[in-house]
Amino acid sequence: MTADDHRLAHDLAAQTGRRLLTLRAEGGDPASLRAAGDRIAHEYLMAELARLRPGDPILSEEGRDDQARLRAGRAWIVDPLDGTREFGEAGRTDWAVHVALWEQGELTAGAVALPAQQETLSTADPPPRPAADQRAPAGHGGGRLRIVISRSRPPAFIERLAELTGAELVPLGSAGAKVACVVRGETDAYVHAGGQYEWDSAAPVAVARACGLHASRIDGSELTYNQARPWMPDLLVCRPALAGVLLDAIGSSG
Repeated sequence: MTADDHRLAHDLAAQTGRRLLTLRAEGGDPASLRAAGDRIAHEYLMAELARLRPGDPILSEEGRDDQARLRAGRAWIVDPLDGTREFGEAGRTDWAVHVALWEQGELTAGAVALPAQQETLSTADPPPRPAADQRAPAGHGGGRLRIVISRSRPPAFIERLAELTGAELVPLGSAGAKVACVVRGETDAYVHAGGQYEWDSAAPVAVARACGLHASRIDGSELTYNQARPWMPDLLVCRPALAGVLLDAIGSSG
């Protein structure tokens, strides 16, 4: 992996996002818009990666899973349009483009473009870790935590977790948009359970880690990518100082 891979991830995510913004501006019925967005974004990313990194296998939400990636030393993991549902809803900004690079067991580069928010977060120029503010779990001397969760599939235990921590729950679309909220310090944590695919979290996790955030499964175990079945059961992204408290509270909420 070179600095060029960081920049490539950033540029591909941003350029895909610009194409999606152009498509969205043309309008159309939501179902057709969503289908076109998935297709256009996927085709662009596949063509550019084939041109610029011809030897690298690609795992894409919209593509055929080439199992050759399991024998490769590196592979790209992309979600051409994360938050397809939100992309088709006028005025929503919580959709994203994810581009990540996996090498030898680790995520080494990644970018999350948030086109409707005019922002691309990436490992090419990681944002600083959010300043530790005064929010902390109830009973720990601080104000109220803010935990971002799925709009459509919040964890079954989330109400209990909110009760234990005194947290406010913030529902959003795309996993990239959720992690971006934590990166920017707008929320304290992102908690997901019930399953995602690797392309949902690879780029957001790469960016989160690059700016010093904690990222793990909800039992504290490691996140693993480029698996034969690209399934990720759950995810916690948060400020490091909160990881222990949240992992304990999640363990008590099940």
